[in-house]
Amino acid sequence: MAEDGWNSRDPQWVSLVYTLDSKWRNRAEFQRGRVQIVNFLRRKWERELDYRLIKELWAFNENRIAVRFAYEWHDDSGNWYRSYGNENWEFAENGLMAFRYASINDRPINEVERMFHWPLGRRPDDHPGLSELGL
Repeated sequence: MAEDGWNSRDPQWVSLVYTLDSKWRNRAEFQRGRVQIVNFLRRKWERELDYRLIKELWAFNENRIAVRFAYEWHDDSGNWYRSYGNENWEFAENGLMAFRYASINDRPINEVERMFHWPLGRRPDDHPGLSELGL
């Protein structure tokens, strides 16, 4: 569901899974609360065009989850990238995410190296995940 939300590229919808005062670290940026999260996601998807994401559960224990992910996107000059990362999530008692820590690296790729070719939006059920793609 987290992957589907991010692939929607709808900042308001994505923000609803976070607590009102959720704390984020995304690369070197720090956000606190839904308003800052929405503003961050708007900026992100204005810059990262044709964004397609795959997430994979890595580990979990009690109210914490570790996820790895990769996403492909291009800038307004048509340069393609695959961004790789890891996220650590901690959930509040109400089930909403209270903390999100993301470390992300961008790798320039040629358009022919792209692996995520589904139409924008939710990844189709039959599209391979990260492990199946060797990522």
